[in-house]
Amino acid sequence: MERKGQALRLAAIGPAALRAGLMAGMTLADARARCPALRTAPHDRLADARLLDQVAAGMARFTPRVAVDGVDGLLLDITGCGHLFAGDDALARLAVEQAALAGLSMRLALAPHAAGARALVRHAPPGPLLQDGAAVRAAIARLPIAALEAGEEALRGLSRAGLRHLGDLAARPMAGLAARFGEEVVTALRAIMGEGGSPVVPRPTVRPIRAVARFAHPIARTSDVLEVIEDLLEEVARQMEARQLGGRRFTIMLERSDHARRRLAVDTSQPQRDSAPVMRLMRERIETLADPLDPGFGFDAIHLAVPRTGPLPARQNRLDGEGREEDSIAALIDRLSTRLGEGAVLRLYPRNTHLPEKAQGLRPALHHGPAQGWAMPAQPRPLMLLEPPQPIAAVAGVPDGPPQRFTWRGNTHDIARAEGPERIAAEWWRQPLGHLPDYRAPTRDYYRVEDRAGQRFWVFRHGLFDEQAHPRWYLHGLFP
Repeated sequence: MERKGQALRLAAIGPAALRAGLMAGMTLADARARCPALRTAPHDRLADARLLDQVAAGMARFTPRVAVDGVDGLLLDITGCGHLFAGDDALARLAVEQAALAGLSMRLALAPHAAGARALVRHAPPGPLLQDGAAVRAAIARLPIAALEAGEEALRGLSRAGLRHLGDLAARPMAGLAARFGEEVVTALRAIMGEGGSPVVPRPTVRPIRAVARFAHPIARTSDVLEVIEDLLEEVARQMEARQLGGRRFTIMLERSDHARRRLAVDTSQPQRDSAPVMRLMRERIETLADPLDPGFGFDAIHLAVPRTGPLPARQNRLDGEGREEDSIAALIDRLSTRLGEGAVLRLYPRNTHLPEKAQGLRPALHHGPAQGWAMPAQPRPLMLLEPPQPIAAVAGVPDGPPQRFTWRGNTHDIARAEGPERIAAEWWRQPLGHLPDYRAPTRDYYRVEDRAGQRFWVFRHGLFDEQAHPRWYLHGLFP
């Protein structure tokens, strides 16, 4: 669902919702009136666009000319490609399977021109895939005038004139149609009927960054292999420099004379195109192999690819010739991750939540992604939190006030100073889909308190008195 104007409307629906009589564009109130058990989720157009682009990239295995059509369609120019897949029917089946890998269903249509195929797939009733030219032309002629996707006023005028299908329009003089309904109608009609241009503008394809070395005589020594890898790294570094990119993952494919293959890969925490640190990681990887690098009768070819990259613009070196501290830390992370495994070296990252125990998480240091800023909380928080929070026995002067005394682990602390509260409500909007949000989840009131001995604590009352009769107190953190 998404907001349009002052109403929430359905942006897209599934097969079950379609069978229940719902349709895209319907207001959420009307949809729930028809289907009270309806489950909805916010519509993320950016995520949809990224997914469609990924599917388009996968379709490049069938043809190099793939274009994104709107927010939910793809145009593939398969001219001269069908014979590579045992015919257009087989190609179409493989395309459907490719979309199914992304969890998507697909409708297909074939036509000699892009505008005709687009009109068929969007406006023709479901049916078998048509390939015969005469059958395709007949199907196009039966399409409703909505396939023109002209302005609302033009479509209303065509309907009032008794023109229901594209075949009705094609049988009339184009000059008269243009004079009465506008040139837009004639231009769209000619494109769909194949009499006008409907070019396919393919999505730009990025040439992969890779290099290969083949040998007339196989090489067997590890030192020779490393020398070749270093030369290949210099070659891909020039490719990346031209694109202002740096590698995040480097893969090596070693082809033996007996057709066996061995793959090695190293990752870096920051984009990198200097061959020296990558070579150090390669040596680390080879040294830590459980199965030593066996050349057999020698390697015939070595392939180097950089499947994962990141932006790396040119930068000015320091005048004293010293490297930056973050570069040294990144090099240490890379070596430890290569030697111990990426899951052994972790870093903290911020999460989009205000609950203290969930405000940060751990992920492999190699895959931290772009730098993220840490949002400062409304009130200072301790560096050390107790997991889970420790229950305490507290005495407060007023029901919603700070504690005046509390007991923790058998020790009683008399409070000299207190500051707060910082009120944090439960995240009811994160409830699973299909569940009613729990608005009654207890609220937390946090206080920073200091006892008479100078010790500082972070405590909270779990629940307000109008939420539950006897809210409990907890100690969640310690200030230094």
